[in-house]
Amino acid sequence: MRLTTKSRYGAKMFLDIALHSDDGPVRIGDISRRQGISVKYLEKLIRALKDAKYIKSKRGPKGGHLITRPLADISVGDIVRVLEGRRQINEFLTADEAASDERCVTRRVWREASVAMFEKLDSISFSELVDEARSCPRAGCCFKDLDAPPAS
Repeated sequence: MRLTTKSRYGAKMFLDIALHSDDGPVRIGDISRRQGISVKYLEKLIRALKDAKYIKSKRGPKGGHLITRPLADISVGDIVRVLEGRRQINEFLTADEAASDERCVTRRVWREASVAMFEKLDSISFSELVDEARSCPRAGCCFKDLDAPPAS
């Protein structure tokens, strides 16, 4: 399984919301500006995460997006599963081909690789990523507009 831009951009967007929501809901235009991702693409990602109840939205002039649960309870794997969808994730996990088919042998490789990847993604919480981003000595290397001083 390969991670698409949905997962990569979705994780960046989710972390951006986590980093910037201390003052209230985070506007999608601000995320777009900071991350260099189009508003239209972010709206698709937000919709999927809202449907999965990871994000809630508030309308109005002070509106935007907020994360619905504690960051320690949300892993990168959770977000990837929502954005990639079950069909993509299960691509290498099903064994629907005949045992005599040579692809059954290699299917085990992809299944084990997919399981290992998700074990790793599930072990990384967004609270860890927020802490790491806020303590990064190279402010702005991953996320712009953080309060840490720029690297000299």
